[in-house]
Amino acid sequence: MKILLLEDDQILNESLTLFLKREGFSVDSAYDINEAEDLTYQNRYDLYLFDIDMPQGSGLELLKALRDSGDNTAVIFITALQDLYSMTKGFELGAIDYIKKPFVPEELLIRLRAKFKKDTLYYQDIEYDEPSGTLRKDGEIIDIGNVQFCIFVKLLKNCGKMVLKEELYECLDKPSSNSLRVAITKIKQRLAVDIINIRAKGYILEKR
Repeated sequence: MKILLLEDDQILNESLTLFLKREGFSVDSAYDINEAEDLTYQNRYDLYLFDIDMPQGSGLELLKALRDSGDNTAVIFITALQDLYSMTKGFELGAIDYIKKPFVPEELLIRLRAKFKKDTLYYQDIEYDEPSGTLRKDGEIIDIGNVQFCIFVKLLKNCGKMVLKEELYECLDKPSSNSLRVAITKIKQRLAVDIINIRAKGYILEKR
């Protein structure tokens, strides 16, 4: 899942960005409304995390401008404001949730997992839709071949954990350490992902 975080508090912005990246999300961070707006034109996001009360304006105003331009990306607001007007306005513009400051990052993670619980796995700029068997990179469908696809999906489902080479052999027509190593190299080159070789044991898709 690719997220755009708009938060002017530098410490909160940096800590949330680091936390979410460690949990496997791809995150772009912005400290002001103009920067966030520019990023929405340059990139495609799955979720916006917007602070409401910003020095140059309001996250609500930014969301309205994005909605007027046809951008229907899901939004969760981060805010210290608790007035009924702000909450009502946010939901009218299509916000899916609010999280009130102060909060711990784990609370945000719980909300994200609850709101986006579906059969799609995300890794950096890659998403895998399991029901359709579709693999996308930067929003575009990508075909990496059956063998590499099988290996990558096994690694993706166990992101951050070692997958035994014997299990990965199941993806190969003629299993061997050399054939597996070649396939892994092709995956790394094609998808630009970090896969670690645990000598004589298996491979790990490094958690980012």
